[in-house]
Parts: sequence; structure tokens; C-alpha cells
Amino acid sequence: MSTATQTRKPLLETCIQQCFDCLRECESCGDACLSHDKAQMMTLCIKLCRDCADLCSLCLQFMFRNSEFHAHLCGVCAEACDRCATECEKHDHDENCKKCAAACRRCAESCRQMATAK
Repeated sequence: MSTATQTRKPLLETCIQQCFDCLRECESCGDACLSHDKAQMMTLCIKLCRDCADLCSLCLQFMFRNSEFHAHLCGVCAEACDRCATECEKHDHDENCKKCAAACRRCAESCRQMATAK
């Protein structure tokens, strides 16, 4: 195993865990927002949670199979996570949105590190 591969392995394992956690929180938040009595005002939150969850899932698949495209996809996932977190933070009265925003911020940071790792 090369030194570069050994250096990236901890980053990869962390990113996998952060993407999984973010996927779980985004799905949970989106579902909770759909059940909210004012779901209409949560439309953007729901859409971004769904997009973020789907990108996290795709990132996981690409990382698991060591795709040559996973770093590029991690960059896109980081952007989606940031946007989802920003929207969820607007609903800081909702516990699901708080948890989702925190998971998205952690995932975005990890994905950015993965996207720039050599």
C-alpha cells in the first residue's frame, strides 16, 4: 500500500461515516418536515434534505467501490450539505432540523477534505 493510500484511508473511513450519518439525519428531517403542520413552509428544507441524502448515498457507493470519481462527487456532496445545513439552521426551533444541520456541517467538512486529498 502506498503512503498516499495509507494517508487517505482514515479520511475515507471518516467520510464514509459522516456521509452515512448525514444520510440518516437528512432522511429523518425530511420525513419530519413532511409531517409538520406547516409543511408548505418547509418545502425548500424537504427538497434540500432529499437532495443531500441522495448525494450522500451516491458518495457512499462510489467510496465503497473505490471509484475514480468519488473525490469529485464528494465536492458536489459538500456543496449540497452546506446548502441543506443553511436551510435547516433557519428552522432552529425544530430539533430534527438542528440535528440535520449539524450532521450536514460535519459531512460537508469531511467531503471537502476527501475532495482535495491527493
